[in-house]
Amino acid sequence: MIKIMEPRRLKLAILASGRGSNFDAIYAAIEKGDLSADIKILISDQEEAPALGKAVKRGIEAQYIEPRNYKNRDEYENYVVSRIKEHNVDLVVLAGYMRLVGKVFLDAYKWKVINIHPALLPAFTGLHAQQQAVDYGVRFSGCTVHMVDEGMDTGPIILQSVVPVLPEDDEESLAGRILMEEHKTYWQALQLFAEGRLFIKGRKIYITGT
Repeated sequence: MIKIMEPRRLKLAILASGRGSNFDAIYAAIEKGDLSADIKILISDQEEAPALGKAVKRGIEAQYIEPRNYKNRDEYENYVVSRIKEHNVDLVVLAGYMRLVGKVFLDAYKWKVINIHPALLPAFTGLHAQQQAVDYGVRFSGCTVHMVDEGMDTGPIILQSVVPVLPEDDEESLAGRILMEEHKTYWQALQLFAEGRLFIKGRKIYITGT
């Protein structure tokens, strides 16, 4: 097994495309002392993303980077990585970032790009995972914090939280209940990095001290 990180106060970069509710939850956990981390920069690929304004109000550097200004994904990611490296970041946290992460990112931050997905992976990858769960008729769904690899929602799993799928659920109601779990599970997974408790062997992650 390989230890992923020694204990430390984390320096985080957050990538967000939308409202930034998971950013809010991570920031709140830091403020409460539950998460040993500091958010150094928030980057968005969407100019109107509310997450940008939320970061600015909290005194966090925030930058909109337009992907269409670059020739290809590698060129775009090279610039984003260069901005993140200016802050000596430990982890890149995807918080509603609606772009697939490519080789440039993964080479620069091996095992250090983290995402949360609103389903119990490996079930219901991709978009509209909550609607997929409702349509399939599963009794339970939830959220998964995982490392990002070359696939879509296929990286090694760190933590999962389970919620029931009720007979009357639609996509919106299930999504709301899952989101409540996301707001707890994400910072809890990040704290495992801060405590140096994560090891990896193959594609399986082990948590020490449990």
